[in-house]
Amino acid sequence: MDSSDTDFDVLIVGAGISGISMAAHLEAQCPDKRYAILERRERLGGTWDLFRYPGVRSDSDMHTLGFVFEPWRHEKSIADGSSILEYLNRIVDERGIRENIRFGLKVESADFDSSTARWIVTVLTAEGERKRLTANWLYLGSGYYDYDEPYDPGFELGEFEGEVVHPQFWPEDLPYEGKHVVVIGSGATAVTIVPAMAGKAAKVTMLQRTPTWMFSRPARDGLANFLRKVLPEETAYRITRWKNVVMQDVGFKRAQSQPEKVKEFLTKKMQEHLGDKYDEAAFTPPYDPWDQRLCLVPDADLFEAIKSGQAEVVTGRIARFAKDAVVLEDGREIRADIVVTATGLKLAVAGKIAISVDGEAVDFSQRYYYKGCMFSNLPNLAVVFGYLNASWTLRADLNAAYVCDVLNIMDAKGMDIAMPALSAADEAALEEDDIFDFSSGYIQRSKAIMPKNAVGFPWRLNQDYRVDRKQMKSDPVDDGILHFRALPHAPASDAAPARRTTAGSTT
Repeated sequence: MDSSDTDFDVLIVGAGISGISMAAHLEAQCPDKRYAILERRERLGGTWDLFRYPGVRSDSDMHTLGFVFEPWRHEKSIADGSSILEYLNRIVDERGIRENIRFGLKVESADFDSSTARWIVTVLTAEGERKRLTANWLYLGSGYYDYDEPYDPGFELGEFEGEVVHPQFWPEDLPYEGKHVVVIGSGATAVTIVPAMAGKAAKVTMLQRTPTWMFSRPARDGLANFLRKVLPEETAYRITRWKNVVMQDVGFKRAQSQPEKVKEFLTKKMQEHLGDKYDEAAFTPPYDPWDQRLCLVPDADLFEAIKSGQAEVVTGRIARFAKDAVVLEDGREIRADIVVTATGLKLAVAGKIAISVDGEAVDFSQRYYYKGCMFSNLPNLAVVFGYLNASWTLRADLNAAYVCDVLNIMDAKGMDIAMPALSAADEAALEEDDIFDFSSGYIQRSKAIMPKNAVGFPWRLNQDYRVDRKQMKSDPVDDGILHFRALPHAPASDAAPARRTTAGSTT
């Protein structure tokens, strides 16, 4: 390999939504930059390729989970995994991104060399060979899950003779027709799996320790489909996207300011959907809406499965596993041929990559977020951690556009390094804030490893897209906090000549 194969302006980790967004923004905003996407799997798509459980779909509408620069063209706004993959693959092919994806490379470590302004990135190939790549910038678009191991609640399976499956590692062609299935959990994954398996299975039971707030909406967005008929596609998409952004934001803030009214509204809607199958104990959580993420039930499919008798919801704690049943603490037994442990995922910071600067390991729990994108006193590094109360892609697009702005200013100034500078004195004066005001188990279990969050901008990861969008656009990139530095004797680049593309705008 020559330097054109190993040295880049930007290395992107992950070929999922975040990585593809960054690549598309680079193609449009920084067409002279050489980049590569490093993907550990053999296919792109990230979450949407990894998860193969029945019914896998978005729990956000695709007019906000879709990219700002590419309209969602399908009739269904709540889309299945295969449709999302089709969307991502089309973008990658149409925008010339695929040629820059390097599959089968797992990033193990990345060390920033301040003397050369280069990240030295060690990757492991599928064949077990370690290779080294270098880049001026590192963009972490690998998501926030541990893709190697899910959360383990520590079930003792005892004498259970059936099959136990975690949604993260769903076996291909799992036979469940005519079988009794127990899905442990009540989050978004469980709410998806239960109605998808109902009908083919003899009975599907969603076994929950505590209920979850749920709401239903049509999988098809009537306004979006109408607008596409009477307006240019891009215009219709922008209108629908902003309408949904506003609705998400208003709903979230109303739940915070008027929780009792929102509880009443959600309860009434569930009662209407379930009729005489409504069980107050099963559908009344002990927390306020949006203390945990609301679970979407598109087209009321879960409620319909319950009404038909093909599915049920049981609330209780597991005492033990019998040969063919799950036994609860109150003595009830739920027949089970298959147990699905939809008990949540583990979070991971920076894709579990060993990050260091000049050989010194970086502890992200001791760094503050900067504009929800970079970190205090870390050079030429950006990351995507999407919204918990809105679509992930909203944050991914904001961060990608911002990093491109930073790169262009660096070029204009002749700079090699950009770093959000936070002195010890300034850090001591910051008021720390709860990084995620959510009671969800996977969030609470992971707080100790998460970066710090301040009350005020820019040292925070915010959960308000409309505020973030305004601040990221109005706040100057060269804000006096982001410090730029040129190398005293920057080595001449031996990279391949810059290439230009004809990719469309990402504004």
